[in-house]
Amino acid sequence: MQYKFFPQTNEDLNVMFKKIGINSLEELYAEIPNSIRFKGDYDLPSEMGEMEIRRFFEELGKKNDQLTIFAGAGAYDHYTPAAVSNLVERSEFLTSYTPYQAEISQGTLHYIFEFQSMMAELTGMDISNASMYDGSTATAEAVMMAKANAKKAEKVLVSATVDPKILRVIRTYAHFNGIKIELINEKDGATDKADLQQKLNGGGVAGVVVQQPNYYGVIEDYSGYSDACHEQKALFIMNSIAADLALLKTPAEWGADVAVGDGQSLGIPVSFGGPYVGYMCCTEKMMRKMPGRIVGATKDSRGQRAFVLTLQAREQHIRRQKATSNICSNQSLMALFTTIYMSMMGKEGLKEAATLSYAGAHYLCDELLKTGKFTLAFNQPFFNEFCVRYDGDVDKLQKHLADNGILGGVKIDGRTIMFAVTEKRTKAEIDKLVELTKEA
Repeated sequence: MQYKFFPQTNEDLNVMFKKIGINSLEELYAEIPNSIRFKGDYDLPSEMGEMEIRRFFEELGKKNDQLTIFAGAGAYDHYTPAAVSNLVERSEFLTSYTPYQAEISQGTLHYIFEFQSMMAELTGMDISNASMYDGSTATAEAVMMAKANAKKAEKVLVSATVDPKILRVIRTYAHFNGIKIELINEKDGATDKADLQQKLNGGGVAGVVVQQPNYYGVIEDYSGYSDACHEQKALFIMNSIAADLALLKTPAEWGADVAVGDGQSLGIPVSFGGPYVGYMCCTEKMMRKMPGRIVGATKDSRGQRAFVLTLQAREQHIRRQKATSNICSNQSLMALFTTIYMSMMGKEGLKEAATLSYAGAHYLCDELLKTGKFTLAFNQPFFNEFCVRYDGDVDKLQKHLADNGILGGVKIDGRTIMFAVTEKRTKAEIDKLVELTKEA
């Protein structure tokens, strides 16, 4: 049977049938038992005109609950200037894919170069790459870099305060690459430095992974961590929320060898979980071990500024078994998104957004504590995310908030909720959340 929505004509099908030595589609599927074949009519809707389609999806969209977001844990509801989406959706950006041919990919290579430049400045590191899928896989790639750098050491230490989602991705990568993952204990919501030192002294450590701010929103003090790692010839790897680096001490200032994280906080909408973009920056010493793409600036035969893929062996793209990583596909559209966002916000805009997020979170925390129903989970400094213990039923509280239009944090355990605040949250929205917790 022919269907109008199949692109092949009868002539196309006959050519294909002849090539594989059959006469019909029925003959192609003859081996499939009749007992398991679908014999009914397909439940396909009838055709609609454009206005009908638009009306249909508008009604469907009304069934979604648009909640005011006070949750984070790796995905943050930051403001996105309207011009960002308008520029990213231009056809020359949406349709470009991979910049192998530098001659016809100058636009793509140029904005990747700008992305790298901005991320290197934001992290304080010497060099940045592009094309990391997201923050979790970027961190796992850094773990593989540590293993490759150490050669004989096969163990990587990961702080227990690293986001569990990131840890699961690290474990998956490590399992198939012969890397042993060992957790560093946490103490009052922060990495236990004494336990780290003890595990480093045991030897055989290729790298150490920490997060800043950590999973609980705590701003940790990593003084001396870099020296402790380097004394044992281990790499110090720091995962950071990109937007927070506008105010916080940079990974370079902490002495990190590799800085990784997710760029979602740089204006990318939460979007039901993606697509996001990871970043990876490192010291000059480590740059030839970086996965992904590195774009460099040069001059063409006429002396004009030009951009090329650089500083990587051909194996990264051709001899896959000898490559530094399996990262090869391109996330550059989202890198462009964050590049335009950072360009429009500027240094002061990024700082202002981070400052408002910080202030909003501390105001919410203070107001929740005043209700008498909450206590701080950790006696630690925090940025725009914090954990509190609730003296009632967490599930019932979150349902009450959701019923009143608020996504009320992330449940950490039976008594603990983690709230996040960004520059989008107003004082009125924060006050509404607090009042609803009093009602519950």
